[in-house]
Amino acid sequence: MPGRVRQLDDLRVQKLIAGYKAGATVYELGDQFGIDRKTVSKILHRHKVPMRMGGLSPEQVDEAVRLYEGGWSLAKVGKRLGVDAHTVRSRLLERGVGMRGTAG
Repeated sequence: MPGRVRQLDDLRVQKLIAGYKAGATVYELGDQFGIDRKTVSKILHRHKVPMRMGGLSPEQVDEAVRLYEGGWSLAKVGKRLGVDAHTVRSRLLERGVGMRGTAG
């Protein structure tokens, strides 16, 4: 529910940490546990879990270009690659990809 703070019990926190260590993104974990990705990050930091570097590899940028040029939205590409839509937009602009209007 939007606007509602959701506390995770110790077992769920341990499952969240295990999921992150297994490769899940903070976005995926947020969806899975019904919390915001920023809350996921705070939990991980609180438990001193080493954070992976954000951003996209060159291969992921190639995929982002292909998907975006194939009609996907920045948000959908970002969700697929586990990054924010703004990150996708920045990498696409660096590659010289023209941005569509907000209507598509």
